[in-house]
Amino acid sequence: MRLDKYLKVSRLIKRRTVANEACDAGRVMVNDKVAKASAEVKVGDIIEIGFGTKSVRVRVLDIQDTTKKEAAKELFEYL
Repeated sequence: MRLDKYLKVSRLIKRRTVANEACDAGRVMVNDKVAKASAEVKVGDIIEIGFGTKSVRVRVLDIQDTTKKEAAKELFEYL
């Protein structure tokens, strides 16, 4: 699955366009490498997102095309 779509489906970032802009700005890393929005995400990947002075690191546990708000938390775990 594309990185920008995964960020939206997992609700780490609210909208796909915002996820796209974050990737273009170089604020999203997958497995310690700066990633483009089109990068493929697999189970077990580590995603790090920079939000200003704070950064969030998560491990991908599952990949789904769509999910309910309550189930979105089960797609990743915070590190």
